[in-house]
Amino acid sequence: MKKLFQYNWQVRDDWFTWCEHVPEEELLKNRAGGVGSILYTLFHIIEVEHSWLILDLKGDPEREKLSFEKYDSLKKVRELSERLHREVEPFVDQWTSEMEARLFIEKDADGNPVSFKHGEIIRHVIAHEIHHIGQLSIWARELGRQPVTANLIRRGLFAD
Repeated sequence: MKKLFQYNWQVRDDWFTWCEHVPEEELLKNRAGGVGSILYTLFHIIEVEHSWLILDLKGDPEREKLSFEKYDSLKKVRELSERLHREVEPFVDQWTSEMEARLFIEKDADGNPVSFKHGEIIRHVIAHEIHHIGQLSIWARELGRQPVTANLIRRGLFAD
């Protein structure tokens, strides 16, 4: 599981580098089939990871509630990613099998309690980012640009 987070973080960094070569208006342009723009999608990935892992699973609700209006440039989103990565990575590194079955309980839209196992949530966060990376790849091709590779192999993650 930790390797999949490392994979996502590497791919995310590759997308930030890719974005450096795209005009800002293209990064902010609202696109079909996703949560909004390329830049908002990167922000959304970061916000969801931080929200689920730090605010909910780690139980640190006093942390900053994120708003795209405050992070509406490539530089700001990249800096946010780097800052929150320093919070998320230790949590992921300290993950143990005992944490898998812990329950997270919240209320649904009707106020009824719903529960999820921590293991389910952490895997959802991994899959969530991979899903949105696929959307970024489609949008890259629509711009006539080669997307970032999504290959897991050749990233040095399993070299040890």
